[in-house]
Amino acid sequence: MSKDEDEADVALVMSTTSLSIPRLIGHRGAKASAPENTLAAFARAREEGAAWVEFDVKLTLDGVPVVIHDETLERTTNGHGAVRETSLAGLKRLDAGSWFGPAFKGERVPTLVETLDLFARLDMGFNLEIKPCPGREAETARATIAVLDAHWPDSRPAPVLSSFKAVALTTIRDLAPGYTLGYLAEKLGRGWIDTARLLGCRTVHPGWHALAKAQVAEAKAAGFPLLVWTVNEPARARELLAWGVDALITDNPGDLAMALAR
Repeated sequence: MSKDEDEADVALVMSTTSLSIPRLIGHRGAKASAPENTLAAFARAREEGAAWVEFDVKLTLDGVPVVIHDETLERTTNGHGAVRETSLAGLKRLDAGSWFGPAFKGERVPTLVETLDLFARLDMGFNLEIKPCPGREAETARATIAVLDAHWPDSRPAPVLSSFKAVALTTIRDLAPGYTLGYLAEKLGRGWIDTARLLGCRTVHPGWHALAKAQVAEAKAAGFPLLVWTVNEPARARELLAWGVDALITDNPGDLAMALAR
């Protein structure tokens, strides 16, 4: 399959007001093909045809938004200790690629600014998960909005900002109500619609394991587009799309796109 055909499949979109979201979104970039949450992973996702990616943002010791998932450094870098106790300069000395494979040696933990610059060059959109270290929920949300306001113009695709943390969502809701917020949950519990509306969310992001067909119908009836994570199996992807799910967040955007096209 050609790149153009891949992109046509991945970029099938749904819309809600001014928001357009592709059917497939790369999880932390192309997580199965490159070290997660790195510029290499985002570029690889684009090569695989992904128009959007999902990624995580935390703050360094000195308050700089950077793209990393874990609270500690050990799993995805050659460093040790907590992200919140590491300065940007210290973080930039770390190798964030060798753990995945020798071809990625020297890959760094990117800042949010560097990530946005890459997305602009590659014509990509994104779902940014605010994943704050404990106690830094509001601070991380404010710092993220400051970077987006300065580096992501209105002419670019409108992003979705999601979080498991209510404080992060309400901070953005009150500080920058023009951004689209996503309600992120392992599963949709009782009263989730009221909670999502109270938080100012326009999209809902449940994990696929606990998601039922009736919940998809409930969400759609309430006007919430569904972005479901993390879907890698073609059979499950087909089932979820048949239920009415709008977007699948996947570690394998290229492979899943080709499987769905068969």
